Amino acid sequence: MKAIVFDRYGSADVLELKDIERPVVHDDDVLIRVRAASANTLDWHNMRGEPFIMRPQSGLRGPKRHVLGNDVAGEVEEVGKNVTGFRSGDEVIGDVNGSFAEYVCVTKAPLGLKPVKLTFEQAAAVPVAGVTALQGLRKHGRMQPGQKVLIIGASGGVGTFAVQIAKSFGAEVTGVCSTRNVELVRSLGADHVIDYTQEDFTRGQRRYDLIFQLAGTRSPSACRRALTSKGTLVLSSGESRGRWIGPTGRIIRGIVLSRFVSQEIVTFLAERSAEDLGTLKELVDAGNVTPVIDRTYPLSEVPEAIRYLEEGYARGKVVITV
Repeated sequence: MKAIVFDRYGSADVLELKDIERPVVHDDDVLIRVRAASANTLDWHNMRGEPFIMRPQSGLRGPKRHVLGNDVAGEVEEVGKNVTGFRSGDEVIGDVNGSFAEYVCVTKAPLGLKPVKLTFEQAAAVPVAGVTALQGLRKHGRMQPGQKVLIIGASGGVGTFAVQIAKSFGAEVTGVCSTRNVELVRSLGADHVIDYTQEDFTRGQRRYDLIFQLAGTRSPSACRRALTSKGTLVLSSGESRGRWIGPTGRIIRGIVLSRFVSQEIVTFLAERSAEDLGTLKELVDAGNVTPVIDRTYPLSEVPEAIRYLEEGYARGKVVITV
C-alpha cells in the first residue's frame, strides 16, 4: 500500500510517498480502507519533532512513528475475531495513528460511525478538531445555555467547530479572528465577531463566562481581564512555536496564575472518545454542525498540505483525499 513516510525529523521535505506493507489484522484490530484524512497541527509537530519537550515520547533522535496522520474517514475492510460493534463495509471515522495511507489498522481505539450527511472528505475533518472543541467547551469549560462564550481562533480547524457547537448548546457566541475571516465566522452562527486587527477584546467592556483560547498571542493574565469574576478560561493552544517548550509555556503560566485568581483557568489535551464521536455525529446529522474545509490535497501532495498548514492561515480544515 502507499503511505506518507518519514524517517527523520525536519521540514515537509522529509515526507515521502512510499510503498509499505499493509497492516496485519490481529484479534482485536479493525482494518480501515482510508478514503480521506485531514491534517492537524500535531502532524507538523510530529514531523519536526518540536517542541523538543515532546521527544521523550515521540523519539529522541528520530520518530518512533513513521507514518504521519491521525484523522481518518473510511470503510471497515476487515475485523479481528474479538471485535464487536463494527463489521466489514461500515463507514467510520476516528483518531487513528498513521492515517496518511491507503489502509490503517486500529487496535482498541475509539471509532465512530460516519455522519450520514457528510462525504468522506467532510467526515475526515471531524475527529480531532471536533472532539477537541466539544471537550474544551463541555467537559472542561462546563458551558451552560445562555452563557457568553468567547472563542479565540474562531476561523481555525477547532474554532469553526467550537463556534457551531457552542451555538447548538445555547450559548451567546463571540468569535475572534482576522479581517479576512469575519464573514466566515459570522456565517457559522456567531452572535458577535471581533476582528483582532481592529479591536482588543481584553480592553473592551464585554465580559464573558467562558473564554476558549485556540490561537493568538494573548497571555492568560490578559485574557482573564475579559472574564467575569467567576468565569473560566480554557487553554488549548496558541501561537507559540518555540523549539524547546512551544505552547507549554502558556499552559504553565495559566496553571500558576490559576492559584491566585478567582476565575478558573483550565488546560487540557483532548482524549480519544467514541462517545464524543457519537455526539458529533448527532450534531452533524441534525444540521447543527458542518465541517469547514479550506483545501483538499491528494495523498501524494501531503508535503504541500503540511506546508500550507504550517503557515497558520488555514480557514477550517485541510483534507487529504486517498
